[in-house]
Amino acid sequence: MRRNTILVATMAIATIGTTTQSCMAIATSSVGLAVLKQILLGGITKGLNIFSSKDSFLGNQLIEAALPQQLRDINNTLQKVGLNNLVQKEKEYIASAAAFTVDISRPILINAVNSLTAEDAARIVQGGSGAATQLLRERTSAQLMAAIAPKVDAKLNEFGLVQSLNSALSGTNILGSIFGGQNSNNLATGSISKFAAQQMVNGLFNIIENHEQQNSNTILNSLNGSR
Repeated sequence: MRRNTILVATMAIATIGTTTQSCMAIATSSVGLAVLKQILLGGITKGLNIFSSKDSFLGNQLIEAALPQQLRDINNTLQKVGLNNLVQKEKEYIASAAAFTVDISRPILINAVNSLTAEDAARIVQGGSGAATQLLRERTSAQLMAAIAPKVDAKLNEFGLVQSLNSALSGTNILGSIFGGQNSNNLATGSISKFAAQQMVNGLFNIIENHEQQNSNTILNSLNGSR
């Protein structure tokens, strides 16, 4: 009985190994790689379409979840002193600024997806759910931040948001506590825009990852059907 159990276990392990190798071979094929790219490009399109619409941006929970803690702290302080309207204006201005980052972000993301290789596909298969987005995030986050932060900063200053926040927080120590103990409202000038850009980048990847997860069965079915 024990010998039979060992034999069955050995056969099971061998089967799993063969299946894994088979999936890896499929994923690294041109068909498998094309499917992965298609899913990622679909998520990118979905995310950038949301960024193009102020109302869609404001109503998206994945973008709201990406709000940096520092900006949450600032908003909480404003609300505590009765400046809820300013918080709402801030969110609206950030949503409006997001639309101006779409044409900057699109080529960066599309180029990264089109550059994916068979080795990348193999890593994605091994990584499981969300691995494709994680790889895309690793390769483009810094580039996206560098590209869109100046545009976001220009737009938020154009809208007068930074000046309004500085004025509202004048006399408080919230900025000093957030920005390393320095009690200077001028620190908000670049930092508010940086926080907004971080929210945009992380929110965009949240949308792409959600799209990837929603289509995980499509990926598996397409890969299995390519045998």
